[in-house]
Amino acid sequence: MSFSASTQPDEPICAVATPLGRGALAIVRLSGYQALKIATRVTRRDLPPRQATCANFYADDDGLIDQGIAIYFQSPASFTGEDLVEFHCHGNPVVSGLLLKTLCAHGSRMASPGEFSLRAFINNKIDLTQAEAIADLINSTTEQNARTAARSLQGAFSARIEEVLDKLVEIRIHVEAHLDFADEAIDVQQVKQIHGKLTELDLQLTELSAQARRGERLQTGATIAIAGVPNTGKSSLFNALAQSEIAIVTDIPGTTRDPLSADIDIRGMPVRLIDTAGLRETKDAVEIKGIQRAWQAVSQADIILWLVDASQAETEPSVPDNVDENKLLWVHNKIDLTRIQPGIQANHIYVSASTKAGLQHLLEGIINRLHGSEQGDTPFLARRRHLIDLQRAQENIQLALQRMTGSIDLELVAEELRMAQQALREITGAVTADDLLGRIFSEFCIGK
Repeated sequence: MSFSASTQPDEPICAVATPLGRGALAIVRLSGYQALKIATRVTRRDLPPRQATCANFYADDDGLIDQGIAIYFQSPASFTGEDLVEFHCHGNPVVSGLLLKTLCAHGSRMASPGEFSLRAFINNKIDLTQAEAIADLINSTTEQNARTAARSLQGAFSARIEEVLDKLVEIRIHVEAHLDFADEAIDVQQVKQIHGKLTELDLQLTELSAQARRGERLQTGATIAIAGVPNTGKSSLFNALAQSEIAIVTDIPGTTRDPLSADIDIRGMPVRLIDTAGLRETKDAVEIKGIQRAWQAVSQADIILWLVDASQAETEPSVPDNVDENKLLWVHNKIDLTRIQPGIQANHIYVSASTKAGLQHLLEGIINRLHGSEQGDTPFLARRRHLIDLQRAQENIQLALQRMTGSIDLELVAEELRMAQQALREITGAVTADDLLGRIFSEFCIGK
């Protein structure tokens, strides 16, 4: 969506706000200048604000389209901040299509993806993090993901940013005040006070960045590849984790050729699980292709579950040199054929895919590896751009701290603080380039 083409707040826009297809109901949205006038022409009824009105919907040629419910939300008490009308009609694409055609005939136009949310942002009904949370909530694949997106939509992330900004502005006021009276030297006590507040702010940004990284991981999910030599039980483990008989399991080496994938939920974290071909030397042309694809999946994975056969005690487990050990979790499978107990020791996990013994230990190891040292609550979702802006702001704060030691240059300190403030304001959209808005809102579905 072109942001510049969608910044005419007076232009009425319309779209179907419910999923395409047949169903009991469909909702058509109309927002903008003269939305009420257009809706009145379609329904031939007075529409009191915030009341569900049963009405017929008439086409431009006076033909009856449908009978349904119309609800008028008067500006500014609407999602977009403009006059907005919702038409609840029967869920047939033909019916909603006729209704859209009629609305356009009366002066509206079809909305671009995300344009309703864009107008809500422009009219200060939501900030940019809340707008992004709308898309995240719609696209959530786990219960935790949806709940966290809902908290972001309620302003949890925005509130944390505003809290940091308030403290930053307070420090800027002190620094700028000293610049206004440059003839009066700043004393040691004042330097210590500003330095202390900057240190507190730096620590606060460290905590906020850690939460944002967890939120970004929850929003994007993770990819886990199950790898190893043939006949270690990779497909059995894949089926056990996916809780479905997706992969074919046999005793014949090389059964798995193409990588198989399944989207699963591991303790609230959306995960793409990939079962790969057994890695070995072979002359089978088809198997060679499968092994090449297996290596590609391994290289792109966030976590590699490297399976070994625990019943083959005489075999010393090893991995090729090109495997990133930072991504590696050793999974010792088939412990049901041994006297080994299920459990976890560092990055070695002992399981039985066939009996499911030790799978809880494996899930624990995966979650620990995904979060690393950043354990804790995930109060909001975040995106890569948020992490970048938080890092920029913290770098500026740390540079300001450096400039507060030795030969103090308050003008440079003030500039670092200004740049930190700008980076934080970009997160909520207080300062945002039009091309960024276009990229963000183009990810939305039509009608949102």
